[in-house]
Amino acid sequence: MAITVCIVDDTNDIRHALEEIVRLSDDYELLGSFASGEMALEKIPALQPNVVLMDINLGGISGIECVRQLKPANPDVLFMMCTVYEEDEKIFEALSAGANGYILKKTSPAKLLESIRELSEGGAPMSSQIARKVVTAFQNRPNQTDTNPLTGNEKNLGVLSNREKEILELLAKGLLYKEISGQLFISQETVRKHVYHIYEKLHVNNRVEAVNKFFGR
Repeated sequence: MAITVCIVDDTNDIRHALEEIVRLSDDYELLGSFASGEMALEKIPALQPNVVLMDINLGGISGIECVRQLKPANPDVLFMMCTVYEEDEKIFEALSAGANGYILKKTSPAKLLESIRELSEGGAPMSSQIARKVVTAFQNRPNQTDTNPLTGNEKNLGVLSNREKEILELLAKGLLYKEISGQLFISQETVRKHVYHIYEKLHVNNRVEAVNKFFGR
């Protein structure tokens, strides 16, 4: 079954480029493309796409506010911020609003499609620069007395296998599924399955929450 996608971006050239990437790719279906957050608020609830690619800096209502309003009533719709912003404040505001992933617009078409699929399969794709900012923010939080996150959070991590702990450490360093696959000499599909079990055992929904628990917060 095709992964259904909506796009929200007020820059015509970028929006049209994203439309073409989705339209020309097998296993993906473009349900709608909108130039404003206001139009997205009106149309997306009826369309119920699997994934929404959401710009942040829209002309009217921001992409972050759009996600904040849509997510509670549409919990099955997955929102991936697709933006030029790398500022910490924007990243955490978007994630707090309910975004499930965060990638930069300079991401290659192949990586964009891979991220959409990863998101639809339960992952929380982030550009490596973004993931590392998230990790750094958690590492720099005060009152972290144990320098070894694995021993400092045994209650949460005791249920994980050694392989799952290994993968969680690599996720916490900001590695992508492809990079973890290469480093551990296992397939990307195996990585995805391990990540799914990690989320299930830690009772979290995405990479950010898993990293949060990993660092004992």
